[in-house]
Amino acid sequence: MADAEPWKTVKIPPIVQELATGVQEPPSRYVIAEHNRPAVAGSEMPDPIPIVDLSRLSDNCADEAVGHGMEPSFLGEVMGVARDFFKLPLEEKQKYSNLVNGNEVRIEGYGNDMVVSEKQILDWCDRLYIIVEPENRRIYSLWPTQPPSFRDILSEYTVRCRKIANLFLQNLAKLLDLHEDYFVNMFDENALTYARLNYYPNCPKPDHVFGMKPHTDASVITIVFIDDNVSGLQLQKDGVWYNIPILPNALLVNVGDVMEIMSNGFFKSPIHRVVTNAEKERLSLVMFYTMNPEKEIEPLSELVDEKRPRRYRKTTTNDYIAQLFETFARGTLAIDTVKI
Repeated sequence: MADAEPWKTVKIPPIVQELATGVQEPPSRYVIAEHNRPAVAGSEMPDPIPIVDLSRLSDNCADEAVGHGMEPSFLGEVMGVARDFFKLPLEEKQKYSNLVNGNEVRIEGYGNDMVVSEKQILDWCDRLYIIVEPENRRIYSLWPTQPPSFRDILSEYTVRCRKIANLFLQNLAKLLDLHEDYFVNMFDENALTYARLNYYPNCPKPDHVFGMKPHTDASVITIVFIDDNVSGLQLQKDGVWYNIPILPNALLVNVGDVMEIMSNGFFKSPIHRVVTNAEKERLSLVMFYTMNPEKEIEPLSELVDEKRPRRYRKTTTNDYIAQLFETFARGTLAIDTVKI
């Protein structure tokens, strides 16, 4: 299964949190070519990102959600346990390492993303990546026991986010004139939800690195809980990078590549990136909703006709996620590999 497969690496990158301590400038492996360097300030969106109150959601589809039923105090606990995990001593965090046999990287665990080339530009980011759904696929040896409330809080957050995900999936189906539960019912007992906790240390030259390089998500949809303390997420629209504004206690919902494929391009998976900050660290918690690893992904027959021919080739969840990790490491987009 893709979630358990390790990938051989050219070189294991260091933990950025440790690397960032006391450096005056980022090492060359992290420095972006001058013509690709991000404007850390970004631009302001010409049209604000739509904000949806989920307690009143009917036929709307939007990117930022409020009224989701999670109290600010609970969201504070969620971000708190994430922050406390990354504050742990390195030897404690490495108990959950994503390294296998010392020279291979698996998707799940603590560390960095895989390296496929000595020329690869690395991201200024550490992460903890774990399966949270279904429960019988959780590898608890990779779930931190410190802080003590980590497991219970992440489990509760997972349950609450599932309700939000289903609500958005129902509304996306209605926008396509499909039965309300069309997409919800595609998630069987083997569908996987991944949680990724991202830690972006402060960087002495934030305009020289990416916290996370430009990419799209290989999910059906993605729910992002953004640190209220510091901005950094940017969205590309018409070739221009825009800041995603901070809205306290709101969740950001992205349409992923799989939804773009199934909708035959009606929905677009947004290209986004993360920039760093010279003074402050930044955290985020991302929930990726994916289908059964063996499930075939292709445009829905209801959305293909003479006027709307197929725009994407058939693939599987497993193959597409593997493709995403390969293309992400190289700085290209997985969605481009399946376009017709």
